[in-house]
Amino acid sequence: MDLLLEGDADSDQEELDAFTRQLRERLLELEIVRAELNRSGAVPDRAKPGEAIAVGALAVTAAPVVLRSVLQTVASWLGNRPVRTASITIGEDRLELQGVSSDGQQALIDAFLARHVAPPPASADPAQGATPASGNGTAPGA
Repeated sequence: MDLLLEGDADSDQEELDAFTRQLRERLLELEIVRAELNRSGAVPDRAKPGEAIAVGALAVTAAPVVLRSVLQTVASWLGNRPVRTASITIGEDRLELQGVSSDGQQALIDAFLARHVAPPPASADPAQGATPASGNGTAPGA
């Protein structure tokens, strides 16, 4: 997945780079495979193409089961920083998170996860799944 941070209007490139590195450190605390500064994007004048780093960009590799933790970490991290948005892209699908937590943003996260994380397999063991209803409308032991 690719992650791109966009700063506020008054953010400078050095500040955005520092925030990107801070978020990278937070993500590395999760059980992800890697989080690297993204070495793609426009190449500044006099820079060698191999040295170009897109400021605010991370390439993150994680198992699908960790994706929810990654998105929740990014969303909560944004709330305390002067970063306007974080865009997460997997293939052609893109999710934009903003620093303000809202039910609408959580719905977007849930929909994004539904497209990229397979649901857990249904349990074939009834002892681990739902129990048959007793028909009297009361819980056992009530």
